[in-house]
Amino acid sequence: MKGVLMNIYVGNLPYSTTRDELNSLFSQFGEVSAARVVKDRETDRSKGFGFVEMPNAAEANKAIESVNGQEVGGRRLVVNEARPREERPPRRF
Repeated sequence: MKGVLMNIYVGNLPYSTTRDELNSLFSQFGEVSAARVVKDRETDRSKGFGFVEMPNAAEANKAIESVNGQEVGGRRLVVNEARPREERPPRRF
């Protein structure tokens, strides 16, 4: 099923994980169109989670099934289909 971009949440990542490592982990299962590790804006340090986009739903589901629970850098990954981002009110300081 090509054409449906699937966004995958990857949690409990080791803080040292790079975008390239995340891409490499998922590209074993198919084409990866984007991979990103979420970083803190102020410190530029990883927040321990990221997202991977895969254009083929069957490959994405196989990747989720295979990578979820896998241990990377001593941490057991939590992987599932990402929920749509909720609109949040602007933060006021």
